Amino acid sequence: MTTSALSQRKLAPWLFLAPGILFFLFYVIFPIFESMQISLYAWDGLGDKTYVGFDNYVELVDDEAFYTSLKNNVIWLVLYMLAIPAGLFIALFLNQTVTGIRLYKSLFFFPFVISQVVVGLVFSWFYDPSFGLLNVGLKSLGLDPIAVLADERFVTYGIIAAGLWPQTAYCMILYLTGLNAVDPEQIEAGRLDNARGWKMLWYVVLPQLKPATFIAIVVTVIGALRSFDLVSIMTDGGPWGSSRVLAFYMYEQAFSEYGFRMGYGAAIAVVLFLIMLVYISGFLFKMYKDEQER
Repeated sequence: MTTSALSQRKLAPWLFLAPGILFFLFYVIFPIFESMQISLYAWDGLGDKTYVGFDNYVELVDDEAFYTSLKNNVIWLVLYMLAIPAGLFIALFLNQTVTGIRLYKSLFFFPFVISQVVVGLVFSWFYDPSFGLLNVGLKSLGLDPIAVLADERFVTYGIIAAGLWPQTAYCMILYLTGLNAVDPEQIEAGRLDNARGWKMLWYVVLPQLKPATFIAIVVTVIGALRSFDLVSIMTDGGPWGSSRVLAFYMYEQAFSEYGFRMGYGAAIAVVLFLIMLVYISGFLFKMYKDEQER
């Protein structure tokens, strides 16, 4: 092979990757650094910027609404992880060849293809204290209705439950794809060693689903930390700001009629990015370490 042909073969992959790399740099990397820069200014988005250094971050330390948003994000992060085992067990159930299994797959897949706005509206109706199915069920049991979205104690959990519906469907799809790649010879070897039920799942199936689990965890963590749509649609941060999360509080400060504080909103965005970066970097390091030990 000539030197020219070798050069072309080395160059070809980069030519295919170039558009994606440029889009990633322009729409992801550049905005991150731009947000960091804006967080050092007091700016309303239109007028002149005033350099304030780390004053926006100092203000966050004494901001009660910021701590409420941060606490809610932690709750989102913990409870959103339920989507991963739920998606796995639904995928195991659907990974069968029985009559009507395609219909069941379609029903479980349905939440993933509908808009988050639609999910928010559906669950808002479901929680309605007058005619919602939840309270209709409670009344049939002789219990008092609960205004989930108007009660500070329940509102965050109610929104998370709405978010788990499509997120579980997404994890299910990942695991269904992973189950199609499971080596049947290892399954047979496990059966010969009397591996059944949980032992088969834990020692034979799950190790082969590590790539799917990795993607499911990363996507679920990102989804939990950047949760915005459902909060905006279902409660608009209420009641009294008790359902705010960091992404919504960032929007509220930077773009709503109460804010137009671009610098302060950017500071919240930087904090959210750092939390996400630490969490995912730690998980990536653990995955790399596990691979090195194998």
